[in-house]
Amino acid sequence: MDWFITGLQAALMGVVEGITEYLPISSTGHLILLNRWLGEPFNHNFEVVIQSGAVLAVVVEYWRRFVRLADWKRPVGFAGLRGLSWLFLTTLPAMILGLLFHDQIKGHLFSPSVVMWALGVGGIIMIALERWLPAHEDGGVDGLGWKRALGIGCFQCFAMIPGTSRSMATILGGRLLGLSRKTAAEYSFFAAVPVLLLAGAYSLWADWRQLSRADIFPYVIGLVVSYVVARLAIRFLMRLISRHTLAAFGWYRIALSLVLWVVVFRG
Repeated sequence: MDWFITGLQAALMGVVEGITEYLPISSTGHLILLNRWLGEPFNHNFEVVIQSGAVLAVVVEYWRRFVRLADWKRPVGFAGLRGLSWLFLTTLPAMILGLLFHDQIKGHLFSPSVVMWALGVGGIIMIALERWLPAHEDGGVDGLGWKRALGIGCFQCFAMIPGTSRSMATILGGRLLGLSRKTAAEYSFFAAVPVLLLAGAYSLWADWRQLSRADIFPYVIGLVVSYVVARLAIRFLMRLISRHTLAAFGWYRIALSLVLWVVVFRG
């Protein structure tokens, strides 16, 4: 019975990870809250590692794009060495800050109160920018350029605050840098791959001694479920932004932050 309960909890964590990783509502924030609600059956390492399932969802969903990245003979656009260099520039700021402040972030920011404030403030910013920013016509991901790739990487650093949302930071950052909503969302998917893989690998390396054979089962369950759900979430988001703004996610963030305020500060 214990293994069934553990598997069910891991599956639930995988569902939440898959839904929230690419929607601008903060996967880390939701996982922290869910893990607390479940009685903390998993350590923070589990939350980071199951993100690899969401990474695989992007690679499979956009496999043609990743094949182009592997073709080093392509001289233009988001392909070959040029595309890989853009991803590197986008990953670099978060990689540097993560290596320098990993322990401080993990020790001081992973709490419901931080998530509450980040969700609320992020929601307000999202609603304001979606109303203020004009629609853009661009050349898609192929017209991104190294400067905007680096700029999006700088915005991505805000996602180190739990509750901010890496997806929100990169999409709104891309929009502020002149990208259309569709292009910003797509590049946000691609930018997630190196960041989440590095975060998962570093977390495994740092906490390797804390793992045991008993962890294999829930880790596999969480990874598989997050992969399946993340693919559905990616398709949902792309259909949504083709017709609507992201303001609804901003209102959701504010509503959730108010619920957390009641739970955290009102008992």
